[in-house]
Amino acid sequence: MNSIELFAGAGGLGIGLHHAGFRPVNVIEWDRYCCDTIRENKARGVEAVKHWKLTAGDVRDVDFSDYEGKLQLVSGGPPCQPFSLGGKHRAHKDQRDMFPEAIRAVRDAKPKAFIFENVKGLTRESFRNYFEYIRLQLEHPEIQRRGNEAWADHLARLERHHTSGARSGLNYRVVTQLVNAANYGVPQRRERVFFVGFREDVNISWSFPAPTHSQDALLWDQLHGDYWERHRVPKKLRRVGAADAARAKLIKAAPGALAWRTVRDALYGVPDPEHDPDGAAAFLNHRFQPGARSYAGHTGSPLDEPAKTLKAGVHGVPGGENMLRRPDGAIRYFSVRESARLQTFPDDFLFHGSWSETMRQLGNAVPVRLARAVGEDVARHLSRAR
Repeated sequence: MNSIELFAGAGGLGIGLHHAGFRPVNVIEWDRYCCDTIRENKARGVEAVKHWKLTAGDVRDVDFSDYEGKLQLVSGGPPCQPFSLGGKHRAHKDQRDMFPEAIRAVRDAKPKAFIFENVKGLTRESFRNYFEYIRLQLEHPEIQRRGNEAWADHLARLERHHTSGARSGLNYRVVTQLVNAANYGVPQRRERVFFVGFREDVNISWSFPAPTHSQDALLWDQLHGDYWERHRVPKKLRRVGAADAARAKLIKAAPGALAWRTVRDALYGVPDPEHDPDGAAAFLNHRFQPGARSYAGHTGSPLDEPAKTLKAGVHGVPGGENMLRRPDGAIRYFSVRESARLQTFPDDFLFHGSWSETMRQLGNAVPVRLARAVGEDVARHLSRAR
């Protein structure tokens, strides 16, 4: 199924959608380091990206009308700058807000479906009007802003159109969902908001795929299953937090879901780069990064839980929360390869740039496994509608 990937970053969303069966006819990204990462993996023949046609440049320069009638999907993670009704009403002109370009791509290319994702912060109550503004524009992309019309006036006009029942022209059925990646098999507590839409004439009824993994299943596995034996953890190092142990006592039978995947699960088979640098050298991007320190709010990720959300390196000290916390309390930074595993990138995917730069790419990425879970469900519905 043909697609276009906007704001591709290091490729997490695109790789997941590739595994789901989508093949991008154009992949657009302006950041030179992300483009270098994609180019390097294309040159190395990495399966998911080797056939990508990369456009290194500004999405605003792309004419999406050339793709009308040729796409099943438009996807991407538009950078955005949330705004409030009390602001300066400049959101549609803000250079940091790329949602207008995502909406333009949908309006001009008219794909059968789209998948856009963004940060959890977009769902905050203070941004409620912005969130609704995005959703209504995606539902009715042909109801465009007029001349000098303020965005708040455009929102009001979209609301009137939406409630009028008029359904001529281009319209999409849109589902929005805030999801925790851990609930879909990603070894990381990472919350993202998705906008998924199907063109109305395709006539698809859709709901977000149900979670496949759960915290309760992990607790059951740790207290009643073979989690510790599987990882050969000595009894004296087997620790479940008091709150989790209390919660586990309320679980009377093995949950039907799969267990949340932990940091220990994700790093299985990868040598510790601090204590085994020679073994670590066999893995791409797997070098020890010194200098980790713990401070208030940044205490690292325990081995036997999903990791805390990887960050892009702008929160406190470089790397922010991107640290491993061992059972004895010792901490160190995750290597780039370990971080890539927490984001479920394949082991043969090489990240280009310094440690801080590659961690920025990873901290901004969509977990591959989460993208695949959403993409496979969208692809299945599109295939049935043919």
